Amino acid sequence: MMKKGLLLVISGPSGTGKGTVCKELLKREKDIKISISATTRKPRDGEVNGINYYFVDQDIFESQISKGEFFEYAKVYDHYYGTPKKYVMDEIDKGNDVLLEIDIQGALQIKEKYPKGVFIFILPPSMKELKKRIVGRGTESEEAISKRFGSALGEIDYVREYDYFVINDEVEEAVEKIRSIIRAEKCKVKENIEEIISRLKEEILC
Repeated sequence: MMKKGLLLVISGPSGTGKGTVCKELLKREKDIKISISATTRKPRDGEVNGINYYFVDQDIFESQISKGEFFEYAKVYDHYYGTPKKYVMDEIDKGNDVLLEIDIQGALQIKEKYPKGVFIFILPPSMKELKKRIVGRGTESEEAISKRFGSALGEIDYVREYDYFVINDEVEEAVEKIRSIIRAEKCKVKENIEEIISRLKEEILC
């Protein structure tokens, strides 16, 4: 019996550096597959269908919603975004781990449908540092920064819904903590013991 892979769901407030952490994790764990979202918006310059997103028509997307083909979806500024279920489950069934970096609302939708996922919440070392990172981007107005910081304060409460938290003070350290979580999950008795016992018994009979 093939051992199933893990679904790794990583979220966190804006400014915590979750995107950077995920990129570094993928560099170190090259066997992890990245989940690709579907969207009804048009491709931007340089974006490739099946690599950046699956670009689909709205009618097709809504048909897929009605058939329950998404782990989660949302409509943002007149365009749908969603996580196709088939790709993720096919890879997990092959024994591959799949990484999904997603907002908190999407993560909670996925948790309802697939509670076996490993849900990791990225936290800042302090709120002062979080605000510094948001301001440091230099791309937003004072009003937008205040709004984003206020949203982050509210989002932090959702850490209680996750299995693990990782404080992103230093990216490399945060990545190593996630790698440790992955190793620990693969050693969980309740998830793995039946497969291990079955394999050992087969060896004895042979």
